[in-house]
Amino acid sequence: MDSRSRVTELDGAQLVTTFARIRGMLLDVDQAASAVEQLARAARDMIGSAVGAGASLIDASGACVSKGTTDRVAVIADELQYELGDGPCLTAWSSREKQRIDDTSQEARWPSWCPTALDLGLRSVLSVPMMYRGEAIGALKVYSVNPSAFSPHDERQLVLLADAAATLLGAAHDADAPKQLDAALKSALADRRNVETATGMLMERHGIDHDTAREQLLGMARHTKRPLAELARDVVARSSDASL
Repeated sequence: MDSRSRVTELDGAQLVTTFARIRGMLLDVDQAASAVEQLARAARDMIGSAVGAGASLIDASGACVSKGTTDRVAVIADELQYELGDGPCLTAWSSREKQRIDDTSQEARWPSWCPTALDLGLRSVLSVPMMYRGEAIGALKVYSVNPSAFSPHDERQLVLLADAAATLLGAAHDADAPKQLDAALKSALADRRNVETATGMLMERHGIDHDTAREQLLGMARHTKRPLAELARDVVARSSDASL
């Protein structure tokens, strides 16, 4: 048996062990989420070049959260994506297509996120959506400190784990939950992008920096007693109104 066959056999055994560990856990959402955390840890252990892994989900309040994140650097990288409303993992989730970064120093698709990921020492990212009955209910991702770290075999392994995680979560929720989760993600991303767009508009209009513009937007929200996301939508919609 050559080395590649031995690796495939080992990975298969690890998958069987992981799935056996979570058999009988389809009882409720909390147990399913716990099983997804195990699958995230399995992703890090099975994909040798990964230094961190985790699952991106939405909590009961509609906020993006990470489950089973195995490394503090990965937590920071995830939190930045949620703050920006953009990044490879959220794109995998919202687009329902796997996303790969071979080198954050060369990647142009996420210009706000990649420089910080590079500062954290992360060079490669692989993220795949967790699909259940045609709906994306999360994303599973791995990070590496090496460029071009993930092979096609690693990608297949991550897809298998993401499919298992989606089945666990989807089966634990009611029938409408996958669509609700998908809609919640799209709404959350739209709100964040509107806030950033409104902030940028105020920066350009008044010649102020990002922090000052954000404080001005927050002040407007407090003064009018309106949610920030709602106010930002109005600012964007009324972009031709010079009174803002």
